[in-house]
Amino acid sequence: MASLSSKSALVSRLLQVKKESGKTYTEIAKLTGLTNAYVAQLFRRQAHLKPETASALKAAVPALSDDLLAAMQEIPMRSFDPTVVQDPTIYRLHEATVHYGESIKDIINEEFGDGIMSAIGYYCSVEKVKGKEGEDRVVIIMNGKFLPHVEQKAEGNVATLAISSS
Repeated sequence: MASLSSKSALVSRLLQVKKESGKTYTEIAKLTGLTNAYVAQLFRRQAHLKPETASALKAAVPALSDDLLAAMQEIPMRSFDPTVVQDPTIYRLHEATVHYGESIKDIINEEFGDGIMSAIGYYCSVEKVKGKEGEDRVVIIMNGKFLPHVEQKAEGNVATLAISSS
């Protein structure tokens, strides 16, 4: 087995176990009660496997060894490889965000006020639907908590220096 000391080796091993299971992320998600995007993040070590979910994941993918499950329960070093944007699917997602980003921001601000969508208190899933002409279509659901920007008042939040006059 590959060493689990490096993230790339761990991800490689996890993806191999997933592939050998013959199950899709969506199938594993249904068996664990998680979203398919979150399951994919677990296997790519972009998310933290909670101890209370480990047994459900093990039941869904029995070949996950105890050391792999333990490694998945460690808080991950979330990272991004800039070369990944060169992949056509990821590039198109980036392009869509750039193209629609300002409009999405405007609508969020109109509907909620001054703030942002959290990527921490966040749920994401990917679904396949048929379009009106019978074509396959991708539906990405991004469900994030709204976090309002706050007026930053110093009182009670910032240590103030007492300046004495001589």
